[in-house]
Amino acid sequence: MRKPNTALSRFGRKVKGSYQSYGLGVKLAFVVILGLCFVFIWSVFSPSSYSVAYQRDTFDDIREPISSANRKKVSSLVPSTKKEQPHNKKLKHRSTSVEKKKKRVDGSLPSKSSSWHKNEKSGEKKRKGEDLKLPKKVDEVKDQDLEGSEIEEEKIENDSKQEEEKKEVEIKENEKETTESNKQEGVDGKENENEKTENNKQEGVDGKENEKEEIEGNKEEEEGEGESKEEGESDGELANSEEDEDGKSRDTGKNMKNLGPLFNPKAHYTWNLCSFRSKHNYIPCIDFESASGKLHNFRHHERSCPRAPQMCLVPLPADGYETPISWPESKSKILYKNVAHPKLAAFINKGSWMVESGEYLTFPVNQSIPKGGIQHYLDFIEEMVPDIEWGKNIRVVLDIGCNDSSFGASLLEKDVLTLTLGLKDDLVDLAQVALERGFPAVVTPFGTRRLPFPSGVFDAIHCNDCHPSWHSNGGKHLIEMNRILRPGGYFILSLKRTSIEVEEAMSTLTASICWNILADKTDEISDIRINLYQKPQANYIYQLRRKKVPPLCKSDQNPDASWYVSIKSCLHTLPASIEQRGTEWPEEWPKRLETFPDWMNNREKLIADSEHWKAIVNNSYLVGLGIDWSNIRNVMDMKAINGGFAAALAQQKVWVMNVIPVHAPNTLPIVFERGLIGVYHDWCEAFGTYPRSYDLLHADHLFSRLKNRCKHPIVIVIEMDRILRPGGWGIIRDKVEILDPLEKILRSLHWEIRMTFAEDKEGILCAQKTMWRP
Repeated sequence: MRKPNTALSRFGRKVKGSYQSYGLGVKLAFVVILGLCFVFIWSVFSPSSYSVAYQRDTFDDIREPISSANRKKVSSLVPSTKKEQPHNKKLKHRSTSVEKKKKRVDGSLPSKSSSWHKNEKSGEKKRKGEDLKLPKKVDEVKDQDLEGSEIEEEKIENDSKQEEEKKEVEIKENEKETTESNKQEGVDGKENENEKTENNKQEGVDGKENEKEEIEGNKEEEEGEGESKEEGESDGELANSEEDEDGKSRDTGKNMKNLGPLFNPKAHYTWNLCSFRSKHNYIPCIDFESASGKLHNFRHHERSCPRAPQMCLVPLPADGYETPISWPESKSKILYKNVAHPKLAAFINKGSWMVESGEYLTFPVNQSIPKGGIQHYLDFIEEMVPDIEWGKNIRVVLDIGCNDSSFGASLLEKDVLTLTLGLKDDLVDLAQVALERGFPAVVTPFGTRRLPFPSGVFDAIHCNDCHPSWHSNGGKHLIEMNRILRPGGYFILSLKRTSIEVEEAMSTLTASICWNILADKTDEISDIRINLYQKPQANYIYQLRRKKVPPLCKSDQNPDASWYVSIKSCLHTLPASIEQRGTEWPEEWPKRLETFPDWMNNREKLIADSEHWKAIVNNSYLVGLGIDWSNIRNVMDMKAINGGFAAALAQQKVWVMNVIPVHAPNTLPIVFERGLIGVYHDWCEAFGTYPRSYDLLHADHLFSRLKNRCKHPIVIVIEMDRILRPGGWGIIRDKVEILDPLEKILRSLHWEIRMTFAEDKEGILCAQKTMWRP
């Protein structure tokens, strides 16, 4: 019985093995035939070159789509209007492709690193669009923008064609290898198809990497070009037509894909008052409010701008607002209700240097915080260090911490320009008082970030009982003073009382950064102890230190980079050659204003720039715009370049805040070298000052330079309305395509348009702000 069963089982296993072997062969043959048919049909009816060309022609597979969140934000700010249709579908496709790339490169948030100032060598690269000239008619601007898009798209198409040819050869080789391997080894055709799919995916990844490298290269060219524009743009501003023609060629070469006017000409705006707790004194990016509505006031709080743009207008004071008292009477009295604030009453009661007299705040001439008067205080400093000659070798001074403004007011009579730094939230309300009196002041936190100034520009820095603890936190605040102080410059520290521990810490710290103490005396009349230090002028003294703490900064660290840049715990090396800025002390004032040292490039063009602005100011601004300059004291140049506008107003009874946009060439050192003052700023954010601070705002081609940079350019106009006093003036020079919609926006704000003038595609708009609030 067992033998038949054994034989039967053996027979069954043989049959089963034969069947399995036969079935595997049939399946393998079927798969091979199916794979060969697939390859044949793919090669005949669906050429790979077409597929690759389609992908690279659209770039939709490697570009980031515009988020719907961004669309919602924009639509919430500007009423929805139909976009202008392109001339044809081809241009529409190109502009869409370029627009996505534009938003990735230029639509990002402001950089918070020191990369916005490159070496001049990086600016030697030129792009195709640099030689393009401006169209003669305003109607041709859109065609010019589309032409720039075509040029860029042609470049992309040429690159894609080269990639297509290369990849087509690779695909054919892959197909050949696949066919041979199928015949010889009988490999599964589906596996080859998967391999081909993976190859195509890898090609897509390569395309993304190439696109990323291209975008990064464009960014480097833009940044490098910006540095080279320090020379080019200075001469570009020589004449309005020359400046903009030169500027247009740069914009066309840099962007190659302008997206149209900065403002939507079809938009309509409705305005509401802001409802912040700081009310009429609201300073965006500095005043913080939580979701619960509580105002957070932290001493030395870092600057932080709100995520959503503030599409509202700051209200006027509750008791009303009147036209400020004109200069020079404002030095001795101002209208109290224009600067009214709960904190201000406490300061008035503390001393006799500010007195409430009816509706005015008065400032007695012989009263100041230092006993004996401010004039005695200044004379005592000159006696301590005879090398200090106010108004001659000392022209530009920074006063840390705003107090009674008597220091800057007295120095102004000696031709010294003092910029007061109001530290939020120490005595910040007195910074508003200083601006109302007609003295230069800015409001900024001073915590862990650098101040918005270049390196080595202030002749002297003054601190009279100011609040920063210089010796704490590794002495970073004092190291920052060392950065912005000119080689050989003076640091004046006045203290009423201090401890032995603080004195020892300051002595150790100043010795570690090689400051030489020139004097340490106590004035018997004012009972104030004055320590007067001087910054070294040569690098060898740093090598003589026993302890190299703080260390020297690395050579690749830019000492001028300061916008959202942290304070570095290191010392930048001092200039050593005559071609470097800071090796020589500037000429005495006023010769300093028209002197251009060797380190300035294109001195002839700088001289021509000064003559150009003198002609504009004397022949147009002072006589042709209807402005009563006797009521103008606080002036801001929103895009100053070399300070030519401010220099032309030097004989007028005004002071000018020269603002250098952070994305522009770093020309602010030139401004300070000429004996003028200024700051870095990003106009996509709010400026560090109180509402109603300035009598006149000047913007020369500011908006055209900001084209497609700010996500919501309307906030720039709102910021202008915030910082300009009612009755103040705005002078705007730009392209007509920008001025036309800008005029409508200003009219919606109830600004009175006093004068408009246009020639070809350039124009000027002069408007006056009114008391209107919604």
